[in-house]
Amino acid sequence: MQELCERIITFLKDYDLQDKTIIVGFSGGYDSMCLLNILSEIKQCDEFIDLNVIAAHYNHNWRGEESLREQEVCRLFAASKGFEFYTQNAPSGLKKTEADARKARYEFFEDAYEEYDADAVFTAHNKDDNAETVLYRVIKGTGVIGLKGISEKRGYFYRPLLKTSRAEIVSYCEEHNLSPNVDSSNFNTEYKRNYIRLNIIPSLEKINPLVKDSLNTLAEVARSDDLIIEEYLNTFKEKLYKGDSIISIEYKKLSTPVKMRIIHEYVQKFNLDYDNKRIKEIYDFVESNLEHRNGSTLSLAAALWLYVDDKIIETIPHKKKAFDELKPEVLISGEGEYRIGDRTFTIKKYVPKDVFVFPESTANFVYADLSGVEFPLTLRTRKDGDIINPFGMRGSMKLKKYMNAKGVSRHRRDDILLLASGGEILWVVGAGLSNKIGVKQIPTHVIEVE
Repeated sequence: MQELCERIITFLKDYDLQDKTIIVGFSGGYDSMCLLNILSEIKQCDEFIDLNVIAAHYNHNWRGEESLREQEVCRLFAASKGFEFYTQNAPSGLKKTEADARKARYEFFEDAYEEYDADAVFTAHNKDDNAETVLYRVIKGTGVIGLKGISEKRGYFYRPLLKTSRAEIVSYCEEHNLSPNVDSSNFNTEYKRNYIRLNIIPSLEKINPLVKDSLNTLAEVARSDDLIIEEYLNTFKEKLYKGDSIISIEYKKLSTPVKMRIIHEYVQKFNLDYDNKRIKEIYDFVESNLEHRNGSTLSLAAALWLYVDDKIIETIPHKKKAFDELKPEVLISGEGEYRIGDRTFTIKKYVPKDVFVFPESTANFVYADLSGVEFPLTLRTRKDGDIINPFGMRGSMKLKKYMNAKGVSRHRRDDILLLASGGEILWVVGAGLSNKIGVKQIPTHVIEVE
C-alpha cells in the first residue's frame, strides 16, 4: 500500500502542510485509523519531521460502555504513535440525529483547531463517502452545487483520503495489523446514510458494478461545470456584494436562475445543506420582501435569520450581540475624543473654510451647530421614550417612528449610536440630525464616529 502513502505525501505537499500543526478527526474506525497510521509513517521521513499531528476524538456518548471503550482504544493508539490526544464527551442531552451529531462534531473540531492554534483539520472522508453523499443529494433534490459532493478542501478542513476507496483503506488496515473500532450504529439503517450505503448502493451495483466510480465522476463533472458558472458570476459579484451582504437593488437585476444560484451559494456559507425545495422557499421569501423598507426575517437555522429589505439581504443572529446587551453609555463633557465599545467618537471645533459642503445625512460625521446646546451630553443606544425633532421639520416625533421613516432596519436599531440630551436625540449616527444642532448658517463643530 505504498501508493496510498505516496498519495497522502502528495496531498501534504500540494497544500504546503509538511511542517504544520494538523488536527485529525479520529473516531478509531477504519478510515481515520488508516489516515493516522499513514501520518505516523510519513513523520519518519526527514522532510516531515516537523509535522505536528493531534488525534481528536469526539465521544457522542450514545452507546454507553461501547463508546467509552472506543475512546480508550483511540487514546492508546494515538499514544503508541506518539501523537497528542484531544477528546471531549458530548452532553447527555445530544439528540440522536445525523444533523445534530455532525454539528456537535464540527464544533468540537473547531475547539481543537483553536486550542492548538492549528493550521488544518483532517477528516477521513473517502471516495465511497463522496459517492454516498452525491447519491443522497440526488435523492433529496439538488442542483449543480450539491452534485459536487464533498470538497477536498473547505476553509481549514481537508480530506486527504477523498480519492481513496474504502476497499483500499480496509486492505491497508489488514496489511498493517490494525484493529479499528467498529461502530455498531453504522449498521443501523434508520440513519439515512447507512441505508444508502447498506441497501441502496448494493442494489445499484447490480445494475452497474462501478456505480461508486460513476457517482464520483458525476461529482467531478459538476465541479468542472461549477467553475464555468463561477467564472460568469464573478463578472458582477463585486457590485452585488457589500461585505457579506447582498445589495438588493443589484440582486433585483438578475434573472431567476441566477438569483436561485446566489441564494444557494449564500446559505452554503453557513453549512446549511438545503435541497432545491428549501432554496425555492428562501427565494420566494426574498422576492416578496425586496420592496419592503423595513424588511422581514426568515429563520434559516437554530441561531440564524435571513433579513431582507429594499436595501440589503443579510444574515443576522437570533441573539443580540454583546454590545447590545451591555447598553454602554458615555458622558460627553465637551470637545475631545471618547471611546464606546469598538468605536471612537470625536467632537472638535469647526475651522472656517472658503467652501462649506454639507455631508450626506447618512454619513458617520456631521457639521453641527452646538451653540444652543448645554453639556454634558450622552452617547448611547436607544431607550424607550426617546424623541427627536428632525432637521428641517417642526415638532418632535418618537425615535422609533423617525427610524422607520428613515428606513433603518429593525435589527440595526439597537446598534445605532445616538447623541442625546436626556431623552431628546440630537444625532442618529448615520441617519440624521435634530433641528437642535442642525446648521442653519455656519457650523460650530464637527462630530465624527469611527
